[in-house]
Amino acid sequence: MIRYLGGRILQAVLVLLGVTFVTFFLLYVLPADPARQIAGRSATPESVQNIREQLGLDKSFFEQFFTYLGNLLQGDLGRSYIQKTDVSELVSSRLAPTLLLMVAAIGLELMIGIFVGVLAARRKGKTTDNVIMGTSFVAVSTPQFIAAILFLFVFAITLEWLPIGGYGTPQHLILPALTLGVLGAGWYGRMVRSSMIEALNQDYARTARAKGASERRIVWVHAFRNAGLPLVALIGIDIGIFMGGIVIVESVFGWPGIGQLAWQAIQRIDIPVIMGVTLIAAIAIVLGNLLADLLAPLIDPRVKLKGGKNR
Repeated sequence: MIRYLGGRILQAVLVLLGVTFVTFFLLYVLPADPARQIAGRSATPESVQNIREQLGLDKSFFEQFFTYLGNLLQGDLGRSYIQKTDVSELVSSRLAPTLLLMVAAIGLELMIGIFVGVLAARRKGKTTDNVIMGTSFVAVSTPQFIAAILFLFVFAITLEWLPIGGYGTPQHLILPALTLGVLGAGWYGRMVRSSMIEALNQDYARTARAKGASERRIVWVHAFRNAGLPLVALIGIDIGIFMGGIVIVESVFGWPGIGQLAWQAIQRIDIPVIMGVTLIAAIAIVLGNLLADLLAPLIDPRVKLKGGKNR
């Protein structure tokens, strides 16, 4: 286990270093000028040059990169060009809404996806199965902004059951979480169906039936425990995606999460904020995948961690 964790930590460091380098390089070669953006259109060339020097943007790429990397190793994510605030403070202020939306959305994905996936597997080849799989295909193919606007129009504007947007009450959470949950449930449902069909055809399921076990026990105790393993990996991926911010959904519903912060930074070419959000997303993806790997042996003892024995 220790050897495995050591290898994964080294891998994570290399991944984060690579993400930092690539993102920094792309922002460096971007034709837009952050100094001009800060100074404004009416600023003189001298003013723009002064701002560029103050921010260190007049230095070479590697000078800027290693300076940023050195600050990063000290826990300094930099300071926003536009908001004049530490990036760590800006990100931390958006963390609670992002975590809240993430938990609610993943919870809905799991509840809907597991239910329809198991139901489709038990009705394999029948009308119920075909309807569920067709609906799941539509869900995974629907762009987020279309689903968000549709839910907004139906539940907030037409029926007036929920607020149009904002943050602060459980009612504000329902529409963005429902949008992400319904669309994501399509992936979960299809995966659960495929895994359950395979599990229900295994020898242990047939043996349980021969011993007189109820169908409910066979499905949820014997089959689902084995079929649910791929869900752990999918949840790990979702954690990284949600922590990086769901820009479209957050923009439509006015949700003050990390995604909205990232979109504002991109519009203003606020490089430190863009870098900070990118790093947070990369860290979340790495940790989500690591957590999924560590939980897998607990769900299925047959799974072994690479680099060491599972005990």
